[in-house]
Amino acid sequence: MKIRTQASIAAVAVALGLGGCADMTPTEKGTVAGAAIGGVAGSALTGGSTLGTVGGAVAGGVVGHEVGERREGR
Repeated sequence: MKIRTQASIAAVAVALGLGGCADMTPTEKGTVAGAAIGGVAGSALTGGSTLGTVGGAVAGGVVGHEVGERREGR
C-alpha cells in the first residue's frame, strides 16, 4: 500500500511538473520525463533506497535524452 501511494504522488507531481514544460525541446522533455520515470522505478525496485532512486533517475535521464534527440532528428 505504501508503494502504491508513493507512486501515485510521484505520478501527480510529474504530471504537474511537465505541464510547465511547453516550451522545452523534445530532448529536454525526454530527459526530464526519463529521469522522473527512472527515479520512481529505481525507488520501487530497491525498496526506496536513495542509491536506487538516484541511479534510476540518472539512467532514465540518459535514455530519455537519447530518445528526445532521435525525435529531433539529430
